[in-house]
Formats: sequence, structure tokens, C-alpha cells
Amino acid sequence: MEHVPPPAEELARLDRELAELDARRAQLLTRRAWLLAALRPPAPKAAPGWNPSAWGASAPGRPGAPAQPWGYVPPKQASAPRSAQNVLLTLGGLLLTVAAIAFTLVSWGSMGIGGRSAVLAAVTIGALAAPAVLLRRGLTATAEALAALALVLTLLDAYAVHAVAAPDTDGLGFTAVAAAVLAALWTAYGLALGRLHLPLPAAVVLAQWPLLFGAWAAGAPALVVGWALLATAVLDGAIALWGKGTGARVTACVGGSVMAFSALLVGLTLSVTASGPLGALAPGALLLTAAAAALAGAWRAPRGFARTGGVVAGLAAVAAVGGVPAAAVPEEWGVLAYLAAGLALTAVVRTPLPRNAALGVLVASAAVVAGAVAGTVPGVAAVLLGPVSLLSDVWAGSPEGFRAALGSTLPWTGLAAAPVVLAVSAGLLGSAYRWWPSLTRIAAPLLARETPGAAGAPGTAGAPGTAETAHGAPWYAGGRAGAPWYASGAPAARRRPSGAALRGAAGAGAVVLAWGALLLAGAVLDVPYAVAVAGETALVAGLLALAVRGTGSGREGAAAVPVTALVAASAGAVSAGLLSLASEGASYAVFGALAALFGGAAVRAGAGVPRAVFAVAATVGGTVLTGLAGRSLGLAPHEAAPLMLLVPALTVLSGARLRRNPVALPVELTGALGALIAVALAVPDAPFLALVLALCGVLAAGAAVRPERRPVAGYLAAALFVLATWVRLAASEVTFPEAYTLPVTVPALVVGFLRRRKDPEASSWTAYGPGLAVTLLPSLAAAWTDPDWQRPLLLGVAALVITLLGARYRLQALLLLGGAVLALDGLHELAPYVVQVAGALPRWLPPALAGLLLLVVGATYEQRLRDARRLKDALGRMR
Repeated sequence: MEHVPPPAEELARLDRELAELDARRAQLLTRRAWLLAALRPPAPKAAPGWNPSAWGASAPGRPGAPAQPWGYVPPKQASAPRSAQNVLLTLGGLLLTVAAIAFTLVSWGSMGIGGRSAVLAAVTIGALAAPAVLLRRGLTATAEALAALALVLTLLDAYAVHAVAAPDTDGLGFTAVAAAVLAALWTAYGLALGRLHLPLPAAVVLAQWPLLFGAWAAGAPALVVGWALLATAVLDGAIALWGKGTGARVTACVGGSVMAFSALLVGLTLSVTASGPLGALAPGALLLTAAAAALAGAWRAPRGFARTGGVVAGLAAVAAVGGVPAAAVPEEWGVLAYLAAGLALTAVVRTPLPRNAALGVLVASAAVVAGAVAGTVPGVAAVLLGPVSLLSDVWAGSPEGFRAALGSTLPWTGLAAAPVVLAVSAGLLGSAYRWWPSLTRIAAPLLARETPGAAGAPGTAGAPGTAETAHGAPWYAGGRAGAPWYASGAPAARRRPSGAALRGAAGAGAVVLAWGALLLAGAVLDVPYAVAVAGETALVAGLLALAVRGTGSGREGAAAVPVTALVAASAGAVSAGLLSLASEGASYAVFGALAALFGGAAVRAGAGVPRAVFAVAATVGGTVLTGLAGRSLGLAPHEAAPLMLLVPALTVLSGARLRRNPVALPVELTGALGALIAVALAVPDAPFLALVLALCGVLAAGAAVRPERRPVAGYLAAALFVLATWVRLAASEVTFPEAYTLPVTVPALVVGFLRRRKDPEASSWTAYGPGLAVTLLPSLAAAWTDPDWQRPLLLGVAALVITLLGARYRLQALLLLGGAVLALDGLHELAPYVVQVAGALPRWLPPALAGLLLLVVGATYEQRLRDARRLKDALGRMR
């Protein structure tokens, strides 16, 4: 019976056989190439002076030369590169142009009218006719050079005609007519000789000036000049869409952009400066015509140009429609007219406009709204940052109004419409967030609409730019359920933000804008100071409620709303707290309310980062309240420092209760920051500083009771106690600190010795470090200021003995502490002599010695590195 292997095994066998065949084929091809090279006859000897290797190529037949197939004939080298030909033609054209200009300007007057006409006609006709002959002979570059010369000659002909035949004619008018004639001439010439690249772009450049110069020559008003610019831009747009040749179309695109921008600038200026609604109608007509022209071009243009045309059309329409009502209302309220016109552009989603052009119009609408909102930023910033000025004069008394507390010089009357702008924008974004599914259904036809063009153009099915993701779900609806847009597997060029992200951004923007509207409304209305303080505190409460409620919301895109509310609440709390510093009662009320609000939010919020932020903010509020209490009691800053430790003590107690709760560590770190502030306040008074340090040591020792805090808090407590002792001794002007430290050092060393006997693995830092540091460090500080020699000598001897004991018994604490104290003590004693020696040495010797040292270290770097590693390992093996 014949055995038939399984399909997987048979497939693996076939793959191995095919790989062996490929390897064998490669070997045979290599052998064949070697045999062909061996049978090839030797190459003829190179001519004298010919060195192929000098040009970067191996000579045929030499080692390293690539093997060429039989019958290979190397191509002939070109007689001259194209770049050299272009340089020569360019130089020749320039010389002929210079000669023509010199002839026209210098030699023109020495000839009669007949001679002048004959020369001009002959040279110009010859320059125009020569390219046709050269093109038939294939000399394209030469034809281009002569065409450029012919262009210059026609310009000189126009100048000559004006100077001789019509010297009294207006210069601008003649230039307009000449530009039109020359543009028509060069258009016909370029169409007749289609292989030339210069005539058509030159004709486009000349076509930019007839209407503009004609309007100027006629003394037309600015509005007529704007229409001339717009007509020229429309002509350029037509050339850019249907013109012949890339050069002409690109030139027309650039020229049309410049002319259209100039026309829009003229229309916008006239519309903004109009004295009334009737005066704004004519500029509005110009702007509306520009918008229609831009949309007409966007209808046929590629994607990028179509979107740009849509943006231009939208902005021009807003300026036209909004300019009429804006001219009828006070200046500060005109922004509402433009805002309304910008919002009206969203109706484009229901029009048959191509998708890219419609998207450009929507971008223009968003830009108008963003610009209106940006105009309110200075006012909101003044409301939030203005209370900082109250820090220089705390509790100076309640001001009369909100603006007086801000200390800002902004023209508040000019910001009358700013709260309305923010409120309207917030309402729109909030509506979009609330009714997002309905909004996506409305926008679906636009986003699924195809753009006119060839297959594969943006907007066609399956092409880049389609409105669907790789999973078949529209991107604006969020794509695959539960999957982020960046996980859709689509190429990077097709990735778009998901519908959930856009919805969340809308909700977050609504929160920020609504908050800013309420803040700015109080400043614009100049509400009383008490109302402003209460209002800002109430806004913080509302934002906190929104942040707490939003953390548990399951709505799509809702994650951004609570985060934004939390950030806004934090900023609002800072602003409200600063604003309350003008009055003592307001300060207690606001900071007490803020502490209670954030504390309640921490209790109600779920586990995570927001809860920790709430708890930290509540702790900060409590710390500020203790500082205010010290000021109310009339205490000096150093006297109020112990009172500032009340909140750190509460954080230690709360940490003991919370244990390993994620909120515990941020709260305790915030309390530690309050303790650091208390220490800073007590620095001017040494006795109070010692007291505060001792109290901080007690708090650290209380935290060290918990196992998870012991590694850090234990050492911190010991350091604080020792530091408090030193400060107290220095404050008491004790000149012999050893009398106080040795009674502590001796029992501490005895306890450490017993600890080591009971537990030989115990660290020497734990057993002997605190006891030695209590005496060595204060004695070292005293020795540096002691003019006598007895203390430094005794300290040096003691440090030497401790260092030797540490080296003998391999105790790290003794070795490092003793060595450090011994080195610093010796440095103190030798410093005067070192200074004397350094002063006696030549100036060049220290840099030379330093350089020599660096050379030696660099030469023996590897050995020094090994020595350092051995020293590190030796220290690491010590206890």
C-alpha cells in the first residue's frame, strides 16, 4: 500500500525541495558568470592619458569591473551636458537683451523715424519668427532663448511707441492698453508655437495689469479698483482650470490668488469702514461676487484647491452678509453680526455643493466662530489673573465693584458682546454634544458625497478620502463600536479622529466657554464685589458637580467633559481664592467653602486620579485656612509656623486611616509641602525653627509607624530631630556642643553595638550612624569656625580612629562618616597654607597641572574605572 503523507507534511517537503533548487540555480549562475569572464578576450590597451578609474569607474577587463554581456557596446559620451548648453543660451539671451535695451535708450535718438521703424520691425519680427524655424530643426532650448528676447523686444517696442508716437498719453492708461495688446499677442504666439514654454506664462503675467491700471488711470474709486482686481482674479481662475500648459496654469493660480486677496482686502476694508448699512451694501456685493467666483472654481478644482476655495468663499460671504448689520449697530456689538453670518454657513450641509468645497465652507464657519471667541480671551484672562494684584495688599478692604478688584485697564465697554459670544458658542457646542447622533445623521449625506473627478478621487468608494473606515463604519460616527480610530488598521494618511473624540471635544469646549461667559459677564456688568466672590465660588461648585457626575457617565465621548470640568474648577478655585484676599471675611468664607467642596468631591468621586486631585485641593485649602488664622491672631510669620503644622498632622492621621488607598500618598505629600512652608516661615527665628523642626520630626516619626512609610519617614524623622538639636544649640550660642551631644552618642553607640550582636546582618548605618552623626557633624561645624587648634586636632584624631575601625571591621557607616569628617577637618586646617602656596605659584602652573592630571586620568581611564568599580563593590560588601 502506498503511503500518502498529510497535506501539511507534503507542503513542507515541497518547500524544502524548492529551496534546494533555488540554491543550486544560484551556484550555477555564479559559475557561468565566472566562465564568461574567463573566456572574454583581453581589452585593448587604453590610449595615453585615458584613465577610467580617475572618473570613478573601473576600466573594462580590469579587476573590479562589472561583467558585461557579450555584444555590449558602451554608449558614446555626450559632447556637452545640457546644463552647459542652458548656461550658454542664457548668457547669449542676456547679452542680446542688454544690447537691445542699450540701443533703445541710447542710439534711438540718432536715427530718423523711418530707420527707427525699420529697425524695430525687423528685429522684432526676426525674434518672433526665429523660434518657429528653430523648433522645426529640433533646437528647442535655442528657440526658448530667442522667445525670451522677443518678449523683451515687444516690451521695448511698447516703450518706444509711447516715447515717440504718443508722448502726451497718460502713462497708466497707455500701460493698461499695451499690457492688454501684448497679452493677446503672446497668447496667440504661445498657442501657435505650442512647444515653447515661455509665451503663455508671460501672457498670463501681462494680463494681470490692464484692468487694474485702467481703473487707476481713470481715477476710479476704491470699489471700482476692487471690481477690477476681482475680474482679473476670475480670468486667472479660468486659465488655471482650463488653460494650456502647466506653466500658464501655475502662473494663473499664483496671480489669481494675489488678485483675489487684494480684491477681498479692498472689499473688507470698505465694508468695515462703511458709515451705515447702505454704505456696506456695495462692498458686500463685491464680496458676495468673490464668494460666488470662489465656489465656482472650487466646484471643478482638485481637493486641496477646492477646500481652499470653500474657505475663501465662506469668509467672503460672512464679511459681505455680516458687514451690513454690523454697520448699523455699535462697534462693540458688530462681532455678533459676523458670528451669526458664520453660523449660517453650516446650512451648506444641505446644499448640492461638492464635498471638498462644502468642507471648506464649514472650515470658514469654524474659523469665524474661533475668531470671535479669540477676541474674548483678553477679558477672560483679566478676570482670572487680575486678582493676583491683591497679593501685595491682603485684606486691604472690600472694593466697590468687581472691576476694581481686578486692577485691569482693559476697555470693558468694548467687551460688552464678549459674554454673548461665549454663551452662543457654548450653547452650540453643548447642543452638538447632546444631540450628536442627530448631527451625524444630518452630516452623513455631505460626508458620503462624491467629489466630481476621475476614479479614485477623494470621495469615491474605496479611495483615500472616503468617509468610511476599514471596518465599514463612518469615521464621524465613531467607527467600530468600542474601537478607537487609531486602532482601525487604516493607513496613517486615512486616519481621522473618531466620532467619540469629536463629541468629547465639543462637550469640553462647551464647558470652558460657558464658564468663561459667566466669569466675563460679571466683569462686564461690574457686579458688586460680594456677588463676584460668591458667583466664582458657585461656579467652582458647579464644575465640581459636573466633574463628579461625569466620571461615572457611560455616554460616548463623555470622558473629556469631567476632565475639563476638573481643570476649570481648579483654575476657578485659584482665581476665587485670590479674589477673596481683599476682605478677611471673604477669605475665610471662600477658602472654607473650597476646602469643603473639594473634600466632598473627593468623598463622592470614584477611585482614580480625579479623587486624588480633589483630596489634594481640599488639603491645600485647609493649609491656607491655617495661614489665615495665624494672620487673624496677629502672629508674626515665624510665630504662625507651628500653627501651619495642623494640616500636616491631620494628613498623617488620615494616611494612617487610609493605609494603602491611592489617595493617601498624594494627601500626605501635600501635607509635607505645608510642613515645608512652615519651616520656611520659621527660618528668621532660630528657636521657633528648632521647635518647628522637632514637631516635623514628630510627624515623620508618626508616619514611620506604618510599615509602608518606614523606609523614608524613619530616616527623615531622625534627620529632623538631629537638625532641630543643632539649631537649638546654635540658637543658645553653645560653644561646646560636645557637652550635649556626647551623652547622646555614647548610649546610642551602646544600643547599636547590642543590636549588632543580636543581629549581625543589621546595617551599620542603622546601628551606629545616628549616634556618630549626633556628635561628629556639630563638632565639625564648630571646628570650621574655631580659631584654636585643640578642637580640630581632637576631632581629627577621633575621625581617624573611627575610620580605622570601620576599615578593620568592614563597617560602612564608620568608614564613610569618619573619612568624610577627617577629610573636611584636614581641608580646614590646610586651607590657609594651600592658599599661600597657590599665591606663590606662577599663573600658568595650575592650568598646566590640571591638564596633566586630565591626561593621566584619560590615559589610564580603563584602569581608574576598574578601580572605582572595585571600590564600589568593596563598599557594597560592607554592612
